[in-house]
Amino acid sequence: MLPPVFGVLFDGIAYGMLLFLMSVGLSVTLGLMNFVNLAHCAFAMVGGYVAVLLIRNFGWPFFGTLPMAFLVAAVVSILFERVLYRPLYRRSDLDQVLLTIGITFVSVAAAAYFFGTQQQPIELPNYMRGSYHVMGLDIGVYRLFLIAVSAVITILLIGTIELTRFGAQVRAAVDNQRMASGLGINVERTFAITFALGSGLAGLGGALAIEIVGLDPNFAFTYLIYVLIVVAVGGLGSIAGSLAAAVLIGVSDIAGKYYVPQLGAFLIYLVMLAVLMWRPTGLAGRR
Repeated sequence: MLPPVFGVLFDGIAYGMLLFLMSVGLSVTLGLMNFVNLAHCAFAMVGGYVAVLLIRNFGWPFFGTLPMAFLVAAVVSILFERVLYRPLYRRSDLDQVLLTIGITFVSVAAAAYFFGTQQQPIELPNYMRGSYHVMGLDIGVYRLFLIAVSAVITILLIGTIELTRFGAQVRAAVDNQRMASGLGINVERTFAITFALGSGLAGLGGALAIEIVGLDPNFAFTYLIYVLIVVAVGGLGSIAGSLAAAVLIGVSDIAGKYYVPQLGAFLIYLVMLAVLMWRPTGLAGRR
């Protein structure tokens, strides 16, 4: 029989995988594109509401809504990138922060207006609601699914950024835009695709998060804090670092609420402080 600590560890890893899905896109866009996008979780909220609408109003199966959550969030982000974000790529961090936090406020108000302020439930397939009983522990099927999805996405992202021509173009465009353009790289298109990929992953994470943390108009603000902590602890532009940080924060949050509930979520701030004092650039940040 396994002690309860293993159950806490498993739940923390599953929660961390969820944080990873929502934060890895911001780590990529902030680390590779040097753009401060505080509206990142607004795109995650878009993906969540897309899943809710398709399931509730059109009877789509849950798994059918996941690609649509990714695509809609990616398309919406492309529109924002072309119209609002692109003129600010060479502006100060403050200009970027003011614009994107304003977009987050607008998204919260729009979600409350169109969907109300209540939680939005979804219906999972029956086979995703069960659990496996292993050595005295109940292992949730849905949490296993989250871990598997995150593992696949991690492998695909690392392969895309590190091993493909597109990844080389992104890195070249970040290092020297003028030189990259001179070599025939379409910098604007490369940045747009990168931004859409990051926002699409946020939308996918938002859809997957509903069953675990719920969905309401405050989602974009509530989980922006968690996402920023993961990005800071993991290190800008590092996919592996974001994964490690998300697992660390997820386990710390679940363990803190289980063992020291009087601290609430404060434990994750202590973990962040300790990591950044040890490594100011994050676990895998570039110096």
